[in-house]
Amino acid sequence: MRIAQELGVDFEEVNYIKAPPDAETLRAIIAKLEDPSTNLVRRDSMFKKLALTDGDVETDDQIIDVLVRHKQLLQRPLVVTKERAIIGRPKDRVRALLG
Repeated sequence: MRIAQELGVDFEEVNYIKAPPDAETLRAIIAKLEDPSTNLVRRDSMFKKLALTDGDVETDDQIIDVLVRHKQLLQRPLVVTKERAIIGRPKDRVRALLG
């Protein structure tokens, strides 16, 4: 993440395709998330192809289930610190969190 580098913040980048978060990790992220947890799910062409609806991702348990089964639907970038987690869009949010 270029913003973290610019700010001199140490970070660990995790490739969600090679190392997808498990249910326990997702639950921990949701506990810190400042955004509505349903925002963790991308509503893109894959979401539509899977015939998912907003009703399929209303609860934390549903969100976790969908993301464990379909890791490509995880919204990104996701920035997680010890205390907080945000979806890093727009990029200014990342700067505000890490700055």
